[in-house]
Amino acid sequence: MSKTTDALEVAVAEVIANRPAEGERPTPRQRSNENRAFAQILKLCGPRIRHFIGHYGLVAHREDAEQVCAIAVHRAIESYDPEKAKFTTFVNWQIRGELQSLRFRVMTDQRPSAKKVNGRTISLHDGATGADGELTTLEALIEDESALGMTEAGASAHLIEETSEALLDAYIDFERNSGLALLRKRYRSENPADDIRGKRPDLPASYRAHMGGVDQEEIDALEDRLELDRQIIRHCLFEGDVNRALQMDEQLTKDRVRHIARKASKRMASLAQQDDRFAMLAEHAASASRNAPKGKTKTAAAKKAGMLPETAAPATTKVAKRQAPQPVARDLFHGMQDQKREGVRLAA
Repeated sequence: MSKTTDALEVAVAEVIANRPAEGERPTPRQRSNENRAFAQILKLCGPRIRHFIGHYGLVAHREDAEQVCAIAVHRAIESYDPEKAKFTTFVNWQIRGELQSLRFRVMTDQRPSAKKVNGRTISLHDGATGADGELTTLEALIEDESALGMTEAGASAHLIEETSEALLDAYIDFERNSGLALLRKRYRSENPADDIRGKRPDLPASYRAHMGGVDQEEIDALEDRLELDRQIIRHCLFEGDVNRALQMDEQLTKDRVRHIARKASKRMASLAQQDDRFAMLAEHAASASRNAPKGKTKTAAAKKAGMLPETAAPATTKVAKRQAPQPVARDLFHGMQDQKREGVRLAA
């Protein structure tokens, strides 16, 4: 065997030895050793890679050819079995296969169908003249008519999603602060400060009885309830999937889900008007409310005001009127849903 063959066997064995066990992540030392050994394999294979690139007529595509050769070497290491053949022989066939595949993709004029019509392969980076007479490339002249609409739709969908999450976070923070305030109030009513002073005379004068004493289990129960409310609001208001919200807990009912969603819609509409982060959203909702067509019947208005799908709507019109969300909340969420639908239409 030649020195190159022996050196390749040693380098491949080092790469295999530094692979982590199945299901484990490689250590920094293993990654470093493997990268160093792989670089040595590419260096040893360099002369044959250059030979095969010239043999298959891919000198004009040298950068792409070198990349596919590196992929071929990596695949050869992954599937190499020292008992069946030497790595030198095995990697040659891997490199040949990758280069043949690359030539078939980039040199389409070599196909029989292309030879019949005198087809010729050109590069998108070749020089060309634009409509204004300036020199440019063929790649720059290609225009995607749907690119602008898809970009705007993607940006709109992203902004809507981020705004929805920020508004939902603000509502959950508000509910958390309100819940903690109620827990502290209840603790103060059940444990007056004078009683605590009598039981604990050793407490410092700066001790504030109302600052502590809330049971941690009650705080955990509050957090669990808020997390459940978050999921219900997301499914009902932002996704319009009431059935999925009902699957969050077996004890949930449609009335309970409807109550949580409508309470959240009213509160978030108020938060949107008070928080500067949602000033543009609140202004859009207020403008939509002012420009809404007049003269509709109360029944139709109440029906349009529904925040949830019709399957979860109240059974009677009277209930719908009493529990209908505020106009600003209705316009706010309807506007966000309209923008989502428009983004999906443009992307399609």
